[in-house]
Amino acid sequence: MPFLKSAIRTGQNTLNSRSTSDKLMSGYPFNSIVVNGVTVPIDDLMAGRHLPSLEIEAALFSFIQQWFNGQESFNLKTSGSTGIPKAITIPRDQMILSAKRTEKALGLRKGDTALVCLHPDYIAGKMMLVRCFVSGMKIVFSTPSGNPFDDINNHDIDFCALAPLQLHDILRSGNAARFNRVRTALIGGGKVSDDDIARLQEINCRCYSTYGMTETVSHVALRLLNTQDATEYYVALPGVTLALDERECLVIDSNWLAQPVITNDVVKLLDKKTFIWLGRWDNIINTGGLKIVPEQVEKEIEKCFRDAAIINRFFLASIPDPRLGNKVILVIEGMHSEEVVRSSLLALKHKQPYAHPQMLLFIPKFIESANGKINRNATASVAVQTRHSSD
Repeated sequence: MPFLKSAIRTGQNTLNSRSTSDKLMSGYPFNSIVVNGVTVPIDDLMAGRHLPSLEIEAALFSFIQQWFNGQESFNLKTSGSTGIPKAITIPRDQMILSAKRTEKALGLRKGDTALVCLHPDYIAGKMMLVRCFVSGMKIVFSTPSGNPFDDINNHDIDFCALAPLQLHDILRSGNAARFNRVRTALIGGGKVSDDDIARLQEINCRCYSTYGMTETVSHVALRLLNTQDATEYYVALPGVTLALDERECLVIDSNWLAQPVITNDVVKLLDKKTFIWLGRWDNIINTGGLKIVPEQVEKEIEKCFRDAAIINRFFLASIPDPRLGNKVILVIEGMHSEEVVRSSLLALKHKQPYAHPQMLLFIPKFIESANGKINRNATASVAVQTRHSSD
C-alpha cells in the first residue's frame, strides 16, 4: 500500500537524524503512545520499526516524526474562515506559543493523559499533539469516530478535544457518564446546539467551545459551556487582542501571529478580550432590504424544532427572487412531514416574519468538507436543483 511504503521511507530517513530527534524528545516524559489500543514505543515509531495499519495512523506517525526531527514549518489548508480555502505554512514556533497559551489558560499538566481523536492532517488534530509535546501529556490516539469514548475503556482521560458531532453522540450514549472523569474538554469546529449545552450542565468536566481557525493556529478564544462559571461570550487567550473591521467582523492579533487575521465572523465585541459570536458575514441574507444573520435565526428555529421533537439538521439559505432580491429558504437533512415543519415554525413567523423561510427544501444528506463542516453553499445548490428537477 502506498502509505506503508511512504512510512517505511520516512522511517529510514529518521535513522540519519537520530541525534537531533533524541535531543528534541528528551523533554517529553513518555517513551510510548497509545494508538488505537496498541502501545507504540516512540523509538520504534521514529525508526520505522512500527508500521501503521491505517492511513490515518500513517498521517499521525508522519507528523510525530517530523516534529521530533525538528521540522521548522508545516503546510496546511485553510477551511475558508477568512475567504477562499488556501494552502498556508505555519512555523513551528507559532504552534509552540499557541500550545503554551492553551496550557496556561486551561491548567494543562505534565503527566496528564490526552485523548487525540481528531484527524492529524488538520490544525485541530496537529495542535492536540503539539499541546501534548509542549505540556508533557500522554498521547492516547483513537481514529476519529462518532463516539471516541467507545474505544478507550482502559484509559483514564484528563484532556480531550471533540467536534460538536462527537459531543452530540457521546451525550446520548452509555458513555456520557465518562465525561465526569475528564477534567477539561474542548469542543471546536462548529456550533454546539442549545440542547447539547443543556445536557452538559449535568457533566462535571469543564467543557469549552473554542473559537479559532487554521490561520490563527487553532483556537484564540474560549467560551465555558457548563458549571457555574458558564458564559455567553468568548474570552481571548493571553496575548490575543480583538478589534472589528468596517463590516463588524472580528480582527485578531496575537504575539504568535505574523500579522492580524481578518475574519468573516460577525461578532458583538464587548471589549478587546471578549465577544459574542453572531454569524458569518458571507452567510448574511439580504431580503427585501433587510439583513438576516442566518445563525441567529437558526437559534430560534432550533427551539421550535425541539418543541416539535424534530431532530433533523438544518440551516437557512437563500435563492434569488425578483421582488425581494433574495428569498429565505430552509434546507433540512433527511425527510420529515412538511406540514409538521411548517406548523412548528408558526411562532417564528409571528416573531420574525421577514426571516421566516418561504420554502422548505429536503436533502437526504448534507455535503460536508473533509474536516466535517457543513458546506452550506454546495448543499443548498444540490437541494435547489433536486427540487427543480422534481417539479
